[in-house]
Amino acid sequence: MVVIHIKHRDESQFLFESTLKTPVDSLVSSVVAVYNGRLKIDRICCEIEELAKHGTLYPPEILGLTEDQVEEMNLEDTFGEKCIPMGGFTYNKDPIGRRNGKQPNKNMQDVLRNAVKDVKEMISKNLVLREKCLTMKTVQEAINLLRGAVTIVYPMKLPPHDVIRMEFENIEDLAGTQASLEVIDPTTAQIWFCGKEMYRDGKTVGDYVGKIENCKVVMKISKRGSGPPAREPIMTENERKQMMLHAYRRQEELKKLDKDDDDNYMNSTWSDSQNLKKTFHGLHNISWRP
Repeated sequence: MVVIHIKHRDESQFLFESTLKTPVDSLVSSVVAVYNGRLKIDRICCEIEELAKHGTLYPPEILGLTEDQVEEMNLEDTFGEKCIPMGGFTYNKDPIGRRNGKQPNKNMQDVLRNAVKDVKEMISKNLVLREKCLTMKTVQEAINLLRGAVTIVYPMKLPPHDVIRMEFENIEDLAGTQASLEVIDPTTAQIWFCGKEMYRDGKTVGDYVGKIENCKVVMKISKRGSGPPAREPIMTENERKQMMLHAYRRQEELKKLDKDDDDNYMNSTWSDSQNLKKTFHGLHNISWRP
């Protein structure tokens, strides 16, 4: 089993298991699916945190309007009247005006926030340090956990225009958002190993990695046209810090030696050139007192 440390630019993402016989095209598709899945979960978690604070999203025709404009145009949040959180709500106005302010009660807030916390641990980048691999199955389980928490709080489902529901139904529209720049198209994605692109022309992982099955390698994914990623540094950041610390300590020791002009060591036994002769003649520890 080949363990692949996936990076995007210079940032660690996750560990992924593969084999030497896996086609490069299949590897790229699987890796990008997990990468985009993590981004999807991050987007859902951010929206659920806002859902726990300020309730459901306003419909598109109300978004961006002030309360006076909504009243003047006789617009109503009909879905907001139907989608009431389990156990009731308290009004907590959304300062940016995206959500209707119907905040779920404390218990339902805890359900949403605990789900977000658990999911973030499931896909955390710290899994790389713990040497745990991430799979699409884990990503899907995380999404299902979030879906279940939202269903508990809103058993009648969220409004069809709410971005959380759209994410769950895979009909989200990211056009014109910062999130769209982070998503990688699996059909044009590139994967790099040792500074060289792994071409999706029928070759396998073993054609690039070698013949040793049980190994761990670093690969980087990128969008087409972004050019080759920067090479991996010769040493890690921690190794570089340790080397600089050692050099500093050595420099300080040399400074102390340069300042030390004490010649008291000349009175020591080991510095006496006649020490061997005195030993043979028994001239050590002689007292001239009566």
